[in-house]
Amino acid sequence: MTTYYGFSTRRNAKKYSLTDFELAKQDLINYFNIRKGEKLMNPSFGTIIWEMLFEPLNEDTQQVITQDVTKIVSYDPRLAIGQVAVTQKENGFMIELTLAYIPTDQSDTLKLTFDRNSHTLTTN
Repeated sequence: MTTYYGFSTRRNAKKYSLTDFELAKQDLINYFNIRKGEKLMNPSFGTIIWEMLFEPLNEDTQQVITQDVTKIVSYDPRLAIGQVAVTQKENGFMIELTLAYIPTDQSDTLKLTFDRNSHTLTTN
């Protein structure tokens, strides 16, 4: 079995090296921090969620966000997605997704909060 190695530059990281599932989750979080069109030479890379933050959260908006999240997770062959729940927060959206790490069959729930006022993505 292959072990993936990487590093984290997050301020609240207790250690800087990451492996396997933790690395895959950090890679996914990094992807969600990029707005669609921001990446040089690859305008289709990134998420549309940042543009959706000012839209009302209705069934159509939830479906579009869920499709975007599912598409982004499917880019990483290490991960499989389970359920996706999108809820309205005071200043944005919270997306709760169930991830499975395919090489070891681990699973975890990742909560991503997109804040339209501070333009930040936080994880719980």
